[in-house]
Amino acid sequence: MSAVDAHAPATELGRHLQETLDWHFDPATGSRFWLELAGGLGFDPRSDIRSIADLRRFPDVGELLRTVPAEDLIPRGGTGTYEVFDSGGTTGAPKRVVDATSRVANADWCADVLDLHGFPARGNWLHIAPCGPHVVGRTVRRIAARRNGLFFTVDMDPRWVRKILADGRGDLADEYVEHVLDQMEAIVATQDIRVLFITPPMLEAACARPAIYEPLSERLEGLLWAGTSAGPETLRLIEETLFPKARVCGIYGNTLMGIAPQRPREPGDEQPCVFRPYHPASVVEIVDPDTRDLVAYGERGQVLMHLLFRDMFLPNILERDTALRIAPGAGDVVDGIASVLPITTEEIVEGVY
Repeated sequence: MSAVDAHAPATELGRHLQETLDWHFDPATGSRFWLELAGGLGFDPRSDIRSIADLRRFPDVGELLRTVPAEDLIPRGGTGTYEVFDSGGTTGAPKRVVDATSRVANADWCADVLDLHGFPARGNWLHIAPCGPHVVGRTVRRIAARRNGLFFTVDMDPRWVRKILADGRGDLADEYVEHVLDQMEAIVATQDIRVLFITPPMLEAACARPAIYEPLSERLEGLLWAGTSAGPETLRLIEETLFPKARVCGIYGNTLMGIAPQRPREPGDEQPCVFRPYHPASVVEIVDPDTRDLVAYGERGQVLMHLLFRDMFLPNILERDTALRIAPGAGDVVDGIASVLPITTEEIVEGVY
């Protein structure tokens, strides 16, 4: 499967889609998961699927990813060492994906995007987020390595925090946050941290502790945030008041869709943070959840994801987030995503990640 420029026009997207379908539904190269499902689809993916809109003919297999044996997800033609990653388990048992090289390529592209934001080319990174079994730990480690940075970590267990919050144990959640901050403080006190990867709730907690905030406010040159939503006022506070010396960039993504970094702001942008997917390997659409038709630019809809990776194919996955659909940036062909918010239900608790 040939590499495709992330700014590829529609003709390249069509070519990439066809190569993806040929790979995953060829008995010699496809996974057991998709080859066994193919017989019950009622259509031939390699001949009948010709556009992104056609991918809506596939069933949403998200629920199956909670129980399928991971080895069944690996394409028979795949090479290299495959790893297994879990989703956050926000809406139940975690979903699992496999990957060998595709998400590394996604991370490498994201590392290059940070140049556009003016992030430092080298310097120590501090990662305050899950490491495993979530893919974000490997992803940010790869980005730091691509940008010549040593990688310091403080692991987090977002499932535990969500559980105790759902159980009404806010006191225990506060203790857990303090436990993470204690580890963070020990690193900040002894190491020259120049880039921070963190979630908005944890950043708020860190800034309330002078022993963490004061050295970071002096040294930090780059701040990468992800994991939970951040509104315009929060972003303005981070950029203009808390860390005016640092370049700030957000990342939207999850275990299933990959990562979509914030694109640099453009004149006329009404939203302070617009995410750009790793197109065409990760196609993200903002749709009416009932019809799965695209909403108009500027309107809010639900996130519909199609993962067209060589290592894994996941079409027509309706995510738990809503977002605004934003017109492509200057010289681009890919819709942007802004103002991402979780669908509000009793079952979903954002917590610290």
